[in-house]
Amino acid sequence: MKTLTVWALRGVLAVLLAGSVFVQVVMVPLLAIDLNEINADLAYVRIPFVVITVLGIVSIQVVLVCIWRLVTMVRRDTVFSHAAFRYVDVIIGAVVAAALLVFAFAVLLASANHAVAGDAVAPGIVLLACGVAAGVFCVALIVLVLRMLLAQAVARDIEAANMRAELEEVI
Repeated sequence: MKTLTVWALRGVLAVLLAGSVFVQVVMVPLLAIDLNEINADLAYVRIPFVVITVLGIVSIQVVLVCIWRLVTMVRRDTVFSHAAFRYVDVIIGAVVAAALLVFAFAVLLASANHAVAGDAVAPGIVLLACGVAAGVFCVALIVLVLRMLLAQAVARDIEAANMRAELEEVI
């Protein structure tokens, strides 16, 4: 991978990570304060909503750090090794966790509709959140397919190294 590409990707990852830390440190406490002003019938959703938000941000941060490590491995030309699987597996786990968090958010929204008379949240929003959860889960499946491609590439790299060693013995 070209050096400029690596530095550009690292710059974007650093900005995203700094932004997520800002949201976690500044915006989430403000969200918690704002949630104190909601209807008393919906008081039970305050803590789960904040917890889902914080855990969602943490899952994003985990993915960003793992991508940073994989980019480092690409730069060092060591990405086609078994060490890369650890980071890819963590990414898959974090994305699945994010999908479950979005689904939990949808369930929380749906329960808010049943707690108060009338619709506290439009039913379309709940359906949209379920669609987002499915989309995030689809990303996890895509990364799983990419992991399988990485496994094939590692196997081919090992095979090529063995063939080179055999060829050197012959020569």
